[in-house]
Amino acid sequence: MATASTALTAKVSNGSPYQLSQEQTLKASTALLKHIKATEKASTESKPNLLSGDEEGEDESVAIWLQLTTKKHITDTKRLKPGKLSVPHPLNTSSTTIICLITADPQRTYKDIVASPAFPSELGSRITKVVGISKIKAKWTQYEAQRKLYAEHDIFLADDRIVTLLPKLLGKTFYKNTTKRPIPVTLLPPAPRTEGKRIARAKGDGPQAATPQQIASEIEKAIRGTLVHLTPSTNTAVKVGYASWDAQKLAENVDAVAGAMIEKYVPKKWRGVKSIHIKGPTTAALPIWLADELWVDEADVVDEETAKQITGANVGKKRKAIGGEEGEGEKKKGKEEEKKEKSKKQKLVPSNDDKLDKEIALRKEKLKKQKEQAVLDVEDDVPKPTKKAKKSKV
Repeated sequence: MATASTALTAKVSNGSPYQLSQEQTLKASTALLKHIKATEKASTESKPNLLSGDEEGEDESVAIWLQLTTKKHITDTKRLKPGKLSVPHPLNTSSTTIICLITADPQRTYKDIVASPAFPSELGSRITKVVGISKIKAKWTQYEAQRKLYAEHDIFLADDRIVTLLPKLLGKTFYKNTTKRPIPVTLLPPAPRTEGKRIARAKGDGPQAATPQQIASEIEKAIRGTLVHLTPSTNTAVKVGYASWDAQKLAENVDAVAGAMIEKYVPKKWRGVKSIHIKGPTTAALPIWLADELWVDEADVVDEETAKQITGANVGKKRKAIGGEEGEGEKKKGKEEEKKEKSKKQKLVPSNDDKLDKEIALRKEKLKKQKEQAVLDVEDDVPKPTKKAKKSKV
């Protein structure tokens, strides 16, 4: 009796099938966190870590990722400027992280804003360095200086007006991985709007920087959210939580990030999504949503007659190629047989040693005579000196 097949992911019973099932997301989150904790416990028992502390939240080094697979590439080029997504549960709640703020010129304007009483003191104490783009060009172009700056700070924020210039200036020290890439923040005041539409700001008009409250809000939003690094591929991974969280908290972040990514970045929205998984750094990916269709548009699917024609054409080409290969093989075999026959005919007759000795003696004698004749010819050609006539006395 055939066993009944079960779907890998549960589809929603009501509404559009193009949405996540909260039940499936929570189920996958629970299973993943349980597996990570069991694996960590087993590894700790076998090889205890003497340097680890007993602080809460030390598992925050183990990140949980949402893996979105699309039917086509999200982008055709690699974007070094990350996108920002807000999440219901912040990923960075530590009050000890050290922040470096890279701004457009003039740098002094933003230093004064961070140091002003209107700027939140708790956040201002964590921003230990405010650097202008001209200072980056002057002081941090050398590799050693870049490494020192990289090691001294936990988070780097950059004015979105100059963030695209940083890959060339900071190089592989900051951009070889996504750990500490500068996060873009808006340091200008919001553009004026008319009937919900933005109006272009005239050059030289209005303040050059936002208020301390607006800048602090932008920095908090960038730190507490998650980042999206887009590459020309069908797979995109986004950090959604940590192994120390509970399953409900992780599931809520997964729902928020998946929905925001699909609405903001994926062409054709849900129609362009192939699958959604969650995984740990070294675990298998657990599915929470799988598409029934592997294509985006109906035009990508051909009917049976067209498929048969394409298949028939391919088969014909293959047969022709196979036939050609067989003909070439037969020719090669014929040439090899001819070579074997020629080699058989050209086999040497056994030599007679007495006859060979006589031939060698005659050849030596002949060469000896030729050398003697050559010596005589040279002597005849060389002019002989004549005796000098005696001078007559007058």
